[in-house]
Amino acid sequence: MNSIAIMQPYFFPYIGYFQLINEVDKFVFYDDVNFINRGWINRNRILINGEAKYITIPCKNVSQNKLINEVEHNLSEREKNKLLKKLRFTYSNAPFFEDVFPVIKKVFNTETEFISEFVIESIKRVTDYLGLECNFKKSSEKYNNQELDAADRLIDICKVEGVNHYVNSIGGIKLYNKQYFYENDVKLDFLKPGISEYEQFDHEFIPGLSIIDVLMFNSVDSIKTDMLTKYQLI
Repeated sequence: MNSIAIMQPYFFPYIGYFQLINEVDKFVFYDDVNFINRGWINRNRILINGEAKYITIPCKNVSQNKLINEVEHNLSEREKNKLLKKLRFTYSNAPFFEDVFPVIKKVFNTETEFISEFVIESIKRVTDYLGLECNFKKSSEKYNNQELDAADRLIDICKVEGVNHYVNSIGGIKLYNKQYFYENDVKLDFLKPGISEYEQFDHEFIPGLSIIDVLMFNSVDSIKTDMLTKYQLI
């Protein structure tokens, strides 16, 4: 059974996002839905002095009336260097810093004006680094179904892609009805992530940080064998 996930693109998202990528055959970046201000599209949390702190990619004229792929980022060269310096300062003594920091720099050097393209690059670069295989698409480039209601739009994407198994994040369990999808020939499951503890220097473990934190402290092999498979479909 081919499977698909459909998610808004997030900036270096947490491990649960990559568990979803690892689970499915196809992954659609839902980039032509409304931008969520103060959400995860242009920011995430990293470990700074033992505390979870936000790092944010500044955007121009942010509005929840705009689609994600219409919002431009406002990442100047100065701001880019400032964020990279913060990441270097925070993680330079982490065991896998030398492997991971070049990946992050490539993302920050992405030549695009739009936040959607920038954060999609962050996801694709991490996917490549971890050696995961997934067929990525963007909802803005193919389906032309924005007139449909939320659930019907997702079902339509599944049918266009020829898949009958849709895996949503656990947050969707309050939004979507399994029976409705079943009646439209789509099996709906929700991925409930599991978070593995790992050493974050000498600090008390803080779960759910950006994948950057996971990468800095864990080998690719341990992430793939111990972390990416630690979830349930419900």
